[in-house]
Amino acid sequence: MGNPMKIRAANKDGVTEVKVLVSHEMETGQRKDAAGAVVPAWFITELVAKHNDKVVLNSEFGPSVSKNPYLAFKFKGGAKGDKIVVSWKDNKGDTRSDEAVVA
Repeated sequence: MGNPMKIRAANKDGVTEVKVLVSHEMETGQRKDAAGAVVPAWFITELVAKHNDKVVLNSEFGPSVSKNPYLAFKFKGGAKGDKIVVSWKDNKGDTRSDEAVVA
């Protein structure tokens, strides 16, 4: 898997908006390959976003979320130069994390 995520964060009038594009195949476990075998389920189960080590988003995903999911959210606070860290875990135990600086 290439880069785990693309993260953009910007603050305007005391509100920080974060946009995240996650790189993940997200298989449901219901699709079959060309030979007719079931493709095993492989999807993100947890995603957490932190602003300066404080959790601002804690979410649970499931198999119905699309491939390479896009997520956008806002929270009060934050300032230019602050650090946003987004991390996720999938049902196979893989974890990834990436960070961005608020613009």
